[in-house]
Amino acid sequence: MLTTRPRGTNDILPGEVEKWQYVEQLAREVCREYGYGELRTPIFEHTELFSRGVGETTDIVEKEMYTFTDRGERSITLRPEGTAAAVRAYLDNKLQALPQPVKLYYMGPMFRYDRPQAGRYRQFHQFGVEVFGSHSPSIDAEVIAMAMDIYRRIGLRDLELHINSVGCPKCRPGLRQRLQEHFKPHLAKLCPNCQGRFERNPLRILDCKNESCQELGRHAPTTLDVLCEECETHFNQVKGYLDTVGVPYIVNNRLVRGLDYYTHTAFEIMAQDIGAQSSIGGGGRYNGLMEACGGPATPGIGFALGLERILLTAERQGITFPVSRGPAVFVATVGSELEKQAFALLQSLRQQGIAAEKDYLARSLKAQMKYAGKLGARWVVILGEEELARGVAMVRDMQAGEQQEVGLAELVNYIRNTTNNNQCRGL
Repeated sequence: MLTTRPRGTNDILPGEVEKWQYVEQLAREVCREYGYGELRTPIFEHTELFSRGVGETTDIVEKEMYTFTDRGERSITLRPEGTAAAVRAYLDNKLQALPQPVKLYYMGPMFRYDRPQAGRYRQFHQFGVEVFGSHSPSIDAEVIAMAMDIYRRIGLRDLELHINSVGCPKCRPGLRQRLQEHFKPHLAKLCPNCQGRFERNPLRILDCKNESCQELGRHAPTTLDVLCEECETHFNQVKGYLDTVGVPYIVNNRLVRGLDYYTHTAFEIMAQDIGAQSSIGGGGRYNGLMEACGGPATPGIGFALGLERILLTAERQGITFPVSRGPAVFVATVGSELEKQAFALLQSLRQQGIAAEKDYLARSLKAQMKYAGKLGARWVVILGEEELARGVAMVRDMQAGEQQEVGLAELVNYIRNTTNNNQCRGL
């Protein structure tokens, strides 16, 4: 049906979209305080960027990407995540010439063909940050602390921060060998995807959601068993920085994340009671991704937070957002002959930064008042011929249920001086 949205997508309507705007603005403010600048990349990129950057053995590349051939016979993919696109933008725009590290953030829709469920959609929205040009463990800790700071300011409770080190090219080969030795006797019992991963990337078996594969991997060696001295030192320093600023964490040696590009630090933030997927955000370090995308060796780290999952968690935890709904002022008229005066006053209020609205359906005054109440207007300014002749209007406070005459010249100041700061945007 043309009137039905595609499966796995959502319409975000007035009344709900204000919550999104509140969370987005809060995230932008945190980024300003932490020194991150906004990056906006195309919604689609060349498919090779994601196959090389995200990893050919990931579920995203193997099963979930929206890929098509354009009229120029180029393979194009709707972005399934933001990091590879940020790396491409860093290289394409020669941001390595800027003072390092370069700290960026982005937000917007991502696309993955997945089975829709609570908090998981085919078009979903992410807020993410990326830092390029520093291998310092303090940057790792800053990125993690920043994510937790955003959740704290939103008001989310009972979150668990899981962290791990997934090693580097020096120590990963040893883990690969030990994992293959562990899984080889059970190869026939692995799911078809993991049987393919056995040769290409056995570490990805630890991330499989299949119950049989999870059980077979329960006693498999982990990254922490084979860390080289450099990785172990880095991970210990990251934990030390988190301890310094009082960010609690759980070391989870099973955490590998779902993308091939991670090295060293990986982390995930968990919330309870949001359906089958308890993760509401996560990220890690990816020191080899820049080279995989054709650039010079450049360290990087970042995270992505799912906005749908944040809002779902907030709803289930009973968190309300201080968002404004409806106009501050509704202009009502006694008689249709005053429509032009009402229209002029409406525009004057708006030009002063006051959210204002009027009737457009020729309702009676009683119906206008009822409509103003449904809109949630704080004040109703009632225009009548007699009052206009004297240069005044009747102003009714819808919260207090009181009204008084106010001179039209003093109307803006009257509303400004009596408003609650949370009632009227822009006052």
